[in-house]
Amino acid sequence: MSPRLSRRPATLAATAALALTTSLLGAGLAQASPAADQPTSTPVPIATPDGMLMSYLLNAKHANPGQTRLVERAVRAAGGTVVQSWPEIGVVVAHSTRSAFRADVVRLAEGHAVESVGATRTVAVKEGTPGSSAPAARHASAGQMSTGDAQDAGPATDPRESEQWDMAMIKADRAHQVTDGSRRVLVGVLDSGIDASHPDLKANIDAADSASCIDAGKPDTTPSSWLPTTSGHGTHVAGTIAAARNGIGIVGVAPNVRLASVKVVSDDGYIYPEYAVCGFMWAGLKHMDVTNNSYYVDPFQFYCDDQPDQAAAMEAVRRAVAWSEKQGVVSAAAAGNSNYDLAHKTTDTTSPDDSTPVARTINNGCHDIPTELPGVATVSALTQTTDKASYSNFGEGVIDVAAPGSRILSTWPGGGYALLSGTSMASPHVAGVLALLKTTHPEATPAQLIAMLRGEADDHACPTDTRCTGSTDDNAFYGEGIADALDAVTAHAG
Repeated sequence: MSPRLSRRPATLAATAALALTTSLLGAGLAQASPAADQPTSTPVPIATPDGMLMSYLLNAKHANPGQTRLVERAVRAAGGTVVQSWPEIGVVVAHSTRSAFRADVVRLAEGHAVESVGATRTVAVKEGTPGSSAPAARHASAGQMSTGDAQDAGPATDPRESEQWDMAMIKADRAHQVTDGSRRVLVGVLDSGIDASHPDLKANIDAADSASCIDAGKPDTTPSSWLPTTSGHGTHVAGTIAAARNGIGIVGVAPNVRLASVKVVSDDGYIYPEYAVCGFMWAGLKHMDVTNNSYYVDPFQFYCDDQPDQAAAMEAVRRAVAWSEKQGVVSAAAAGNSNYDLAHKTTDTTSPDDSTPVARTINNGCHDIPTELPGVATVSALTQTTDKASYSNFGEGVIDVAAPGSRILSTWPGGGYALLSGTSMASPHVAGVLALLKTTHPEATPAQLIAMLRGEADDHACPTDTRCTGSTDDNAFYGEGIADALDAVTAHAG
């Protein structure tokens, strides 16, 4: 376990033994740009001295192959290396050791093709440039993997279902009497990797559609690349979504759907913007139906649109999310564990988290990404008593729905099980509900699926807490209410 992981607001373990096992998180939905009377966010300059290998995201003025090629030429002319191009969205990932790269690449671009460019981290690129002599990323053994063939029907209950209070809260146990989900539905787990040999997961793993994005943002389909190395977080998330009904352990929200592991978390626990861009693009290219995103993009908890580096990185992730949505992908994301009002942003003392944090003023033009981007379902976390978990972020007009997030029993690498807490645990419940909605409404668009998710959630009034603003129908703590798996498979079916 890296000591770096404990510094980030993250998944909260329910036992001392697991208290610092993971660094992953989440956040909210789209906000408007800051009003004219809001303060400018505190600048966080990113130094790029000559000789230090840095990573950049470049956005073409127009998202098409021709403009992308012009950006690639400018990268090379400015002394950089093209690591990965995404012509579908006009985004290029580049590496350079030149301090003047950002200025030169804009100046040298033909036809002013570069709309924006930003450094994606405040430290040197640890993994090196793919294809260079840099050391390769460390991967675990592939183990046993399944291509996602249909599983045999299991017994009526699995041994530890009685411990899954979370499934009862969202009525997944009752939904399973109707359907366990369709094998046609594929859920991408953008996370730290999935243990493909876990007895409760192996029948549902789609190895052919899995990949890693942590090699500087370039997809790697090597079978070992997308397995977990330093974190069990992704395996835990996967179990909540789709642990199989097989007489072993637990049962997920949608136990018959398929899972793709899309590794976006480095061994040091970071999810840099180029990793997230790769993850969403991969999901779109593979025509996944749902993605779960239990993290925020490093190194900033909030990316501000009035800061050039942050704005460029945020725009690249926004383009990737929007393109994946056009390919039919609906995404759920965690609201975050800072007990922060995402509708009224004021300060941030945690960023950048890959070097030295700076106490900074922020505004509502600063976003927790990908979860505050348009088209993403944002999920707050609840306790067993349906109270907002003390750590969960909130915000009127930001939270879409709420789901169980405290002391959640799910799968763990090595064939085990663990109790974890956090909005990271709430989001996969909603990803599972979206998978059930896709099962019963196969022609629905991502926007329609989110509308159904919100419309079929169970209303929950605010407690006696002045921070919870809004009505019973839609408020800062619960959004439209508690996610409802039963309605997902019965309401308006067919």
